[in-house]
Amino acid sequence: FVASMVRAPADDYVFGALQRPLTPALLAPPPAAPTLGAKSLRPSFNSFKRDYLLVYSVIMLADWMQGTHMYTLYQSYGVNVSALFLTGFLSGAFFAPWMGGVVDTYGRRLSCVVYCVLEIVINVMEHSTDFKVLLAGRVLGGVSTNLLFSAFESWMNSEHKKRGFPSSWQAEVYAASSVANGCTAVAAGVLAQKLEDYMGHIGPFKGAVALTVVALGLVLRWPENYGSGGEGGDDSVLEQLKQGWRAVSRSPSLMKVGAVQSFSEDTFVFMWVPTLMNVAPNNAVPTGAVFSSLMIAISLGGNLYSPLSKLAGGSPEKASAWCYLLSACCMVVPSLCLSFGTGSCFYPVLASFVMVEMSIGLFSPAAGLCRAKYIPSGMQGAIMNIYRLPLNLLVVLGTRATDVWPPERCFFAV
Repeated sequence: FVASMVRAPADDYVFGALQRPLTPALLAPPPAAPTLGAKSLRPSFNSFKRDYLLVYSVIMLADWMQGTHMYTLYQSYGVNVSALFLTGFLSGAFFAPWMGGVVDTYGRRLSCVVYCVLEIVINVMEHSTDFKVLLAGRVLGGVSTNLLFSAFESWMNSEHKKRGFPSSWQAEVYAASSVANGCTAVAAGVLAQKLEDYMGHIGPFKGAVALTVVALGLVLRWPENYGSGGEGGDDSVLEQLKQGWRAVSRSPSLMKVGAVQSFSEDTFVFMWVPTLMNVAPNNAVPTGAVFSSLMIAISLGGNLYSPLSKLAGGSPEKASAWCYLLSACCMVVPSLCLSFGTGSCFYPVLASFVMVEMSIGLFSPAAGLCRAKYIPSGMQGAIMNIYRLPLNLLVVLGTRATDVWPPERCFFAV
């Protein structure tokens, strides 16, 4: 669960004339592609959305299955679990700036294929009890996580624009993705438990291999699309990285999008189990039921984005602000309960955690639309992975904070 939560998403835009100096005009979102009329495009869009969501759901189902049981697998091997998780975070931070240029230069679909192959290899490596093999798997996991949250979304956004669909329809894809994420997490918990019952701790990882093979077959049916440096472009991976850093440094809007994405990952994913055990009667917590409730809350949030967007006047920026305000208010509850007594705090704290997860479900479509609005299409992979550098570093610091700070201070910081 911890491993699969530490990540974050990506996007796509048309960014031309990269050899010229970056100007506000170049950084502005591109004009909407001409369409043949929304009615005539709707059947094609629905088919496109189904194809993307099918792959997304299979990929996330496989990812959740291994994430929910990774800790127990490593614990059963008797290895240094903290070192393995920390290696994964640091690997993600190291490779983040480079992977975006690779995605844009060599192709988004190819990057999705590479992700699937890497995940198959990584899950096979999890069968080994050798610490060095597991450590190598975590290094590869840092690479695959960056691809997961840049390649797939970049492909979807670029293909959406290429096919001339109205930009307003992207909200449907992001909201449906948020719902699918929560639903697959619940399904993964049940399926992974069944596989563990029959095959032991390694069972969920065997299931993840099979699902990733299915996803690989589906991805191979997709058409390819590139960023500014790919197929016909002259930019190298290094040049893509330089262009990405230059674009972010010169655009306050891109800086804000990156800051919001980086701060969207926090120490909550490491703290909910010990916190609930601390406030629960007899320290007994039905973690499986609680986990399912949290994931259902994410799906509920995705379903509620449409009315929230209307209240925000269709502005993803305002919707994001409301989501953060809701999360901040919810985090006050465990902070106060742990500071002034835990006698009857279990249900208020549980309710606050459910509301936090619902706000995450609400925030996901808003964040995706902000990325689609501000990040240039040709540099989407590069910039999205640049954002993952501070994100991974903040996660590492957050993990360390849970070891040195009392829980109430951590929740206050969150």
